[in-house]
Amino acid sequence: MIFQKEITLAPFSRGFHLITSQIAKILPTMSGMVNVFIKHTSASLTLNENADPTVRQDFESHFNVLVPESAHYFLHTLEGKDDMTSHIKSSLLGSSVDIPIQNGELLLGTWQGIYLCEHRNRGGSRRLVVTVLGE
Repeated sequence: MIFQKEITLAPFSRGFHLITSQIAKILPTMSGMVNVFIKHTSASLTLNENADPTVRQDFESHFNVLVPESAHYFLHTLEGKDDMTSHIKSSLLGSSVDIPIQNGELLLGTWQGIYLCEHRNRGGSRRLVVTVLGE
């Protein structure tokens, strides 16, 4: 059995944001695997610590050091200094996450959550495709 739904998230500020609850509330009562895919190249998804908000701040700080907007060698800057850097950050983290589910519940670890990683200063709304393969 396959379940698939596209959802649109309201715009987030630049940074790392927990979206676990938005995904969990649309899951059908199935068991199997859920794939969450983001339809954008300047934002990404990842799984990580969901309890301490300083983890999200540290991620943002580290990625800004790893891929600095102050670098002068980027050519793809048509949409601003965060243009190419957003694409690089998105490629490093990835465009999807896979999580097992049981009876419509995410089988995440105690401290795990799904992050939307917004790499643009003004990224706008983000579209996600949620697909469940299961029984």
